[in-house]
Amino acid sequence: MKIVEKVLAFVGLLSLTALFIYALQDAPTDENFEKKLINDYNVYALQIPHNLNFAGEFVPLNDPDIYERMDRELLVNTYWQSNGLLMFKRAKKYFPIIEPILKKYGVPDDFKYLAVIESGLTNAVSPAGARGVWQIMPSTAREKGLEVNDNVDERYNLEKSTEVACEYFLKSKEVLGSWTLAAAAYNAGDTGIAKRLEEQDVTNYYDLLLGEETGRYVFRIVALKEILTHPDTYGFNFRDKDLYSNIPTFKVEVDTAVSDFTKFAKDFGINYKILKVHNPWLRDRYLNNKSRKKYLIEIPKKGYYDVQ
Repeated sequence: MKIVEKVLAFVGLLSLTALFIYALQDAPTDENFEKKLINDYNVYALQIPHNLNFAGEFVPLNDPDIYERMDRELLVNTYWQSNGLLMFKRAKKYFPIIEPILKKYGVPDDFKYLAVIESGLTNAVSPAGARGVWQIMPSTAREKGLEVNDNVDERYNLEKSTEVACEYFLKSKEVLGSWTLAAAAYNAGDTGIAKRLEEQDVTNYYDLLLGEETGRYVFRIVALKEILTHPDTYGFNFRDKDLYSNIPTFKVEVDTAVSDFTKFAKDFGINYKILKVHNPWLRDRYLNNKSRKKYLIEIPKKGYYDVQ
């Protein structure tokens, strides 16, 4: 009997030890996180939420065609994992710049996801000549007051280009009557969307038969909104420290020519590369500034770069 009791006690001790080890393994440590990244991979059919919307305008998922198109974009963007994680990382860095500008102009916050599908939140260059996070064409930029030349291209200035995008959204909303159509018009133009609406005698985006790119456009925006808002639901695992952050900067006003940005950068304790990272709108190694225009150049605060 004593032998049995000792065996049971030993078994009980082993069980408690196993539970303790399991608890430690399940704790949110870096080691456990890395283990999950390696082992937790499955592919599932997705359950589409019934309340998907863009700027408060609901996606009519009761329409089988709309349901399938929405399902496609959710699947494509959920299981393109590397791109998805990059979007989470960049959103943490750039959304805090974009969001207050949208709010200032009275543009719904959902339009920040349009920047995600336009450029992946990078200073992309399209074959047609559109540039920057918002993919603005040269003619549109100049029409809206941005400087675009070989020396300075303000389409690469996130704050200024976001303001131009906001003006475009507001104008499209006024012309077309809904935020969803305004979003689609950013891809196809106000005239293009208005013409299709008239030709097909309908009044909203989801009733339009459109080409491949514009036909997927709003669905892609809604899909990215859904995924970036609910990372756990779509299997994205990360910690806050895995995301990118903006480096604090201060602005230096320049109203004269700058003959050498390498020397200019060194005067502030940084190098030319770092200067260009924070001011991609400066397109050359110097600044002509014959008109003595005032420019604000961003300089990172001390301690964020180890410059040799």
